[in-house]
Amino acid sequence: MNQEFELIAKTFQGLEEILAQELTELGAGNIQIGRRMVSFTGDKTMMYRANFNLRTAIRVLKPIKHFQATNADEVYNAVKAIAWENYMDNTTSFSVDAVVFSEVFRHSKFLAYKVKDAIVDYFREKTGSRPSVRINNPDLALNIHIAEDQCTLSLDSSGESLHRRGYRQEQVEAPLNEVLAAGMILMTGWRGECDLIDPMCGSGTIPIEAALIARNIAPGVFRKEFAFEKWKDFDKELLDSIYNDDSQEREFTHKIYGYDNNPKANEIATHNVKAAGLTKDIVLKVQAFQQFEQPKEKSLIIMNPPYGERISSDDLLGLYQMIGERLKHAFTSNDAWILSYRDECFDQIGLKASVKIPLFNGALECQFRKYQLFDGKYREFRSENPDKEFKPKGEEKIVRARHHGEKVEYGRREGKERFRDSARREWDKPGFRPREDRHREEDDRRSFRPRRAEDGKEFTRERKQAFNREEPKRFSRNEESDKLARIPANLRYMHRRRKPEEEN
Repeated sequence: MNQEFELIAKTFQGLEEILAQELTELGAGNIQIGRRMVSFTGDKTMMYRANFNLRTAIRVLKPIKHFQATNADEVYNAVKAIAWENYMDNTTSFSVDAVVFSEVFRHSKFLAYKVKDAIVDYFREKTGSRPSVRINNPDLALNIHIAEDQCTLSLDSSGESLHRRGYRQEQVEAPLNEVLAAGMILMTGWRGECDLIDPMCGSGTIPIEAALIARNIAPGVFRKEFAFEKWKDFDKELLDSIYNDDSQEREFTHKIYGYDNNPKANEIATHNVKAAGLTKDIVLKVQAFQQFEQPKEKSLIIMNPPYGERISSDDLLGLYQMIGERLKHAFTSNDAWILSYRDECFDQIGLKASVKIPLFNGALECQFRKYQLFDGKYREFRSENPDKEFKPKGEEKIVRARHHGEKVEYGRREGKERFRDSARREWDKPGFRPREDRHREEDDRRSFRPRRAEDGKEFTRERKQAFNREEPKRFSRNEESDKLARIPANLRYMHRRRKPEEEN
C-alpha cells in the first residue's frame, strides 16, 4: 500500500470551497480549508491525479518539513539539516520561491537566498561540489512559506502554474485566468445540463473551460509536463495510466455559445477552441450584445464584461445599462452570472442579484453575482413558482474567507451518480497518434490511446518539435486597425517530448 503524506493545493482567494469539493470528489483525505489553499492527504497517485484533474488549483505542493524560526540563521540551519540526497544530488538544478507573511521576516528574496545557501553548502560539504540554481525550468522547484515564525518547506510538484492548461495559442488583452473561469462555472452548479452562453467571450476561456467541465475532460491532458516528472521517484507508468484513463468522460448533448463584437477576438477564440479539440461543442460568432436575442432553449449566461481597468469602454456605465436591458427583455426564465469590479457598474444593470460572491480577478476585488430573470412582477413569479428555490442559504451575505487551518468536513454525496462511458471512443480517424513513450525503445513502446480533437488536429502529450514557446500574442479589443498576428499553422501545436538520446 502506498504511503500517504501531506499535500497542499494553492488557489485564488474565493475559490477555496470549490477546490475542497474537487478534492473530495478525487477521494482526498483530511481536507482542511485555509486562505488561498486547501491542505489534504494522499499517496503518490493522489498527487499525480490532483495535478492532472484539479480545475481550480494553481499548484500542488508536497511539504517536506515544518519548523519554527525567528531569524534567518534558524531558517538556514533547519533547511541544511534535511537529508537532501533523498530529493536531489549535486548535479540537480533547483529554484526556491519564498512566500512571506511575517513581522519578523520582511524580505522574501532574502529568505529564498538563505534556503539556497543552505542546500548549496550541504552538498559542498558532503561532495565537494554544488548544485546549480536555475530560475526557469529547474530539475527541482522548492517553495518556502512563512507565516510569522511558522515555516513550511515544500516540493513544488506542478512546476509551471496549473492555470497554463496548454490550449491557449493566442489571447486578447486582459484575458480571464483559466482557473478563475473554471471556478466561476463550477460555482454556478452548471455541469452541462443546458446550453451555456458567454456574450463577451474574448479569447474563449469561459466557453473552453465550460466544455471541459461538461465533458468531464481533465485539464491536465493539454500539459506538456509536470515538475514531479523530474523527481527521483517519478513513476512514469502511473502517470500514463492516469493520462490514458477516459472512463469518467461523458457525452455533452447541448451547446456552448461564445460571442464577441471584435472580429480579432473571434479569430483568437477560434484558434484556441481548435487547439482544445472542442469545435463540436462550442459555437463562436461575431455579435454585439445589443443584438442578443431570447434563446430558444433553457440557457445559462456567464460573462466577464470590461471593468474600466485594463479594458476600457467609451461609455462603461452605458454598457452595463445595456447589459441589464438585454437580460431583462431577451433572457427571461433563465439565470445570468456576471463578474465585475465596480458597484456603480452593477447598479447600472438595474436588476436585483440573488447571490453575491466575492472573487479576486488578479489584484481586483470583484464580485460574482447571479441574476434570476423572470417575466412579469417578482411577487407574481414567486407565487406561481412556490417550489422554486430562489435564494441559496446565506446568499445575501458576503462569504467570509476561511481562517488558516480551519477544518471543514466534506463527505461524498449519497447516491450521487457518476457517468460511466459504456463504450470507448473510436480512434480510427486519420491524423491522430497516441502519447509517445519517452523512455522506451521503439520496439518496446506501449500503445496509448490518443485524445480526439474534432478539428482533425492531434492533441496528445506528443508535441511537434518546432512549436513556438514564446509568450502568447496580446491584442487590444479597441484597436481595430491592428493586423492579427497569427502563429503559423505548422508551429501552432506543441512539440513532442524529446527522447533522452536526442538531448545528447
